[in-house]
Amino acid sequence: MYGNEFLPAFFLETFPMRTLKLHVPDDALPTLDSFLKQTKEARVFRRAQAVREVVQGHRLQTVSDTRHFPYSALRKWVYRFAHHGVQSLVDRPRSGRPPKVNEALTHRLDRLVDQDPLQHGSSHSQWTCQELATVLARQTGVQLSRESVREVLKKRRPLPSSHRAARSQPR
Repeated sequence: MYGNEFLPAFFLETFPMRTLKLHVPDDALPTLDSFLKQTKEARVFRRAQAVREVVQGHRLQTVSDTRHFPYSALRKWVYRFAHHGVQSLVDRPRSGRPPKVNEALTHRLDRLVDQDPLQHGSSHSQWTCQELATVLARQTGVQLSRESVREVLKKRRPLPSSHRAARSQPR
């Protein structure tokens, strides 16, 4: 999308005193501004802000220092933007083990939380994260730690306002 055929050219200073010549399109700033308004990820937003400052003419080293980016990382992001456009600023997929907790398991946990723990053999009328993990493992075969269950619930179900008010009271 953004090839070397675009003018004007701008220069990036590199260590020690070498210059890397890159060509950016005339609409680079409006494109970055539009991208900044649309992006929701903080990491990508920070990258785009830093790249925008460099495209505006600020020195790489100055932007690197003020935005607290490693110089080499900022140089890489500016180079990617100049050659591949704003989509090159987005995180690429990472390798690794897929998460155990998928959307289906999260919905199953949500439904389980709404049920009475006594119906599932608990001796208490309120769920604990450990009991939820045990019942979920029995039903689905997926073993989760109580901490994993707690994290899922924390993301999906904010505390009721009565609990938040009680927690904010000094003890």
